[in-house]
Amino acid sequence: MSTDKSKAVHQHHGLIKSSSVVASGVLASRALGFIRDVILARFLGTGLIAEAFFVAQRIPNLFRDMVGEGAANSAIVPVLSEYSQKKSKQEWQECINAVLGWGVIVLGCITLICIILTPLIVRLIAPGFVLEPHKFDLTVNLTRIMFPYLILIALTAFQAGILCSLNAFLAPSYGPCLLNVAMIASAWIASLYSWPLAYAISVGVLIGGVLQFVAQWYALHRRGIHWRLPVTLNHEGARQIGRLLLPRLWGSTVYQINIFVDTFCASLTMIVGTGGIAAIYYANRMIQFPLGVFGYALSSAALPSLSNFVQEGDMGKFKSTVMFALRNLLLVLIPTAVVMAIFSTWIIHIIFERGAFNAYSTAVTSKVMFYAALGLPFYGASRILVSAFYALQDTKTPVKVATVCLIINVVLNVVLMFPLKVGGIALASSISSMVNCVLLWRGIHKKLGW
Repeated sequence: MSTDKSKAVHQHHGLIKSSSVVASGVLASRALGFIRDVILARFLGTGLIAEAFFVAQRIPNLFRDMVGEGAANSAIVPVLSEYSQKKSKQEWQECINAVLGWGVIVLGCITLICIILTPLIVRLIAPGFVLEPHKFDLTVNLTRIMFPYLILIALTAFQAGILCSLNAFLAPSYGPCLLNVAMIASAWIASLYSWPLAYAISVGVLIGGVLQFVAQWYALHRRGIHWRLPVTLNHEGARQIGRLLLPRLWGSTVYQINIFVDTFCASLTMIVGTGGIAAIYYANRMIQFPLGVFGYALSSAALPSLSNFVQEGDMGKFKSTVMFALRNLLLVLIPTAVVMAIFSTWIIHIIFERGAFNAYSTAVTSKVMFYAALGLPFYGASRILVSAFYALQDTKTPVKVATVCLIINVVLNVVLMFPLKVGGIALASSISSMVNCVLLWRGIHKKLGW
């Protein structure tokens, strides 16, 4: 029995070490993110300029998740892990060149088209802004400034996926810190010279994207991995990634539709009150802190290990790693969720209430945070379970589950936003996340016969 226990400890040692690296990077990024959000709250509050900026920032992020981070998490890591074990180094490098070649072509086209169609996109994302021409025009201008961030951060995510497949987590984990540094610096400089803050921070977002891209590129360069023109775009590895990516694109689309629905409902100020979009942003930043430090760290670190176990056919280690990650994650997130829900008003008051962020801003944001905290453990557990499906190169099951939960979220948004205002939007997301977690758990049990 002691031998089995020592084997289990040894088996999870690498996961703990990798998770610690990712968690430290996420912690540093979240700390800088808090400083950034406190600055934004002080100068922007939850008013017109704040809502315009947050919607403008969200739009390129919607597409980023669809074609960037989603690809790295669901397709690139499992396929490159397979290539590293079964193919030559040259074939592995050719696969990378083909994937990055497709990335530049697709992302460049999406960016150009979306810059042209920005007014239409803003109308779809935040229809309530149409009634306020100044807010609408400001959102369009800021969106166009920040849209090139899409291609920068998506290619950054592709490079980070390559590094994670090599179990190199340092640069991908600390890269987001550079975005926060750029945004903080741009806000500080804008305040010194009395420049328009929203425009200055939008430029800071672009600078942060460049810095993150360069950081990942340099990390790859140090490991002898260099971008080259692909010999052919018709590469088997790229096709395999594409087959895995197509369902994941729909899954990301479903996730973004959820965000779209939340933003759409929050923009209806006659129903949910003013400041709903900004309140959701600030509350979500609070929820993302523990979720990122623990949930993202464990799921990101577990994916390469789980992919390797699948290639080796060792499903015992696969199950043991999934359960280990879930137990440790929930041990942290459940009490964290309780504390965040109970002390939501006090937390928001201490961190954000100053300058333009007044008592009303605290009241509406803490209400959102209370209901959002209820879903925190389910958000985290779902990340682990989705990583397990990705390692099995099954991107279809999470998509089917996400589609069901999208319908649930839409219905609950419409039902709950009338009695609970903007809090109802957060509660709808928490309930749908709980259903998502339960369905994924049942799915993994059924798939592996646990």
